[in-house]
Amino acid sequence: MNIIFLGAPGAGKGTQARKLVADFGLVQLSTGDMLRESQSSNTEIGKKVASIMNPGELVSDDIVISLIKERLSNTHATGFIFDGFPRTIGQAGALDTLLDVHDTSITAVIEMKVDNEALVDRITGRYTCAECGEVYHESSRPLLPTSVCIKCGSVKLKKRIDDNEESLRTRLDEYNNKTAPLIEYYLNKGILYSVDGLEEIEVINSAINKILLK
Repeated sequence: MNIIFLGAPGAGKGTQARKLVADFGLVQLSTGDMLRESQSSNTEIGKKVASIMNPGELVSDDIVISLIKERLSNTHATGFIFDGFPRTIGQAGALDTLLDVHDTSITAVIEMKVDNEALVDRITGRYTCAECGEVYHESSRPLLPTSVCIKCGSVKLKKRIDDNEESLRTRLDEYNNKTAPLIEYYLNKGILYSVDGLEEIEVINSAINKILLK
């Protein structure tokens, strides 16, 4: 089982991907996490990634595809969840080619549908645990910066540098211009399914499980 999540930044793709990891034993491949690791590595490629990501721009296809190729080759699993990849039609074609090499294909593409203005409020107020990735929000799920993560007990809470309104709107424009066309791409393949990304987490998870187990 290989799953792709589509949706604008902050649509909840990562949260649902982590739940599917627990439910089905799949391996989550988050290009966002991989890029952020590279971004903070202080290597030459890390500095390049940081200069692109900090203003909210998307990195080039060749960088992202190289990261995915490395993970596919070095990770043994019965299935993968692609979180944040592909972002463009070119990446989608490259992913099809990579999966062909591994004699597998995409099982389902889940589109997380959300309202852009609701996303701005969600993202600008969110912060995460630096240890386990648990997500909190200043109004809907608050923890003070000195509080303890309810999942792992860490006190290391952080906000992403690009979680501000200006960067977010740039990322939303990038998504609408470059990633949204993937909806038609996968619809034509007959593997696209849509869920309401603004529902409660468990409601969304239930809807996704029904799609995957039907």
